[in-house]
Amino acid sequence: MSAKLELLGQNLQKHLGDRIRASEAALGEITIDVTPADYLDVMKTLRDEPELRFEQLMDLCGVDYSTYRNGNWQGRRFAAVSQLLSVTHNWRVCVRCFAADDDFPSIPSVVSIWNSVGWFEREAFDLYGIVFPGHPDLRRLLTDYGFVGHPFRKDFPIYGYVEMRYDPDEQRVVYQPVTIEPREITPRIVREESYGDVENG
Repeated sequence: MSAKLELLGQNLQKHLGDRIRASEAALGEITIDVTPADYLDVMKTLRDEPELRFEQLMDLCGVDYSTYRNGNWQGRRFAAVSQLLSVTHNWRVCVRCFAADDDFPSIPSVVSIWNSVGWFEREAFDLYGIVFPGHPDLRRLLTDYGFVGHPFRKDFPIYGYVEMRYDPDEQRVVYQPVTIEPREITPRIVREESYGDVENG
């Protein structure tokens, strides 16, 4: 671990303490896990504390862990993962927050801290069904208004539930159940844990 990454780890521990549920340093980056109850407070501290000073939220995405590690994942299913950048200190941190309820995933919105996150939270809501209380305009972003389900969830069928087509008799677009015969032509590849490690060649 580089001296800079070690200093960041010490500063995170110093200012966040027990609010960090788990921490991992890998590939030149530190990832911390926080609970939804601590999420807003942690994010404000990361932005405002001079020894951390993460001015920019670069990205936020939803993640569905239901098939992670070949289906052997024991933790919560849905998480919001944020990439933060400190221009002042020239370092990054990854913040992961797991939703407490797998049936209705909900994680507080950080749009009041970084207003650039509005678009990303809408995307995570649309594609994964993660709700962000406090978001001023939480609605679908990429799918159709009447779309059923969330297409990036691992249990969503590859071909979806319905298809749409133009019906010349009704002179409008109609929705109908999918008529495509499901088939899988690409085998699933599960790589070992050490795949891509520099030490292992």
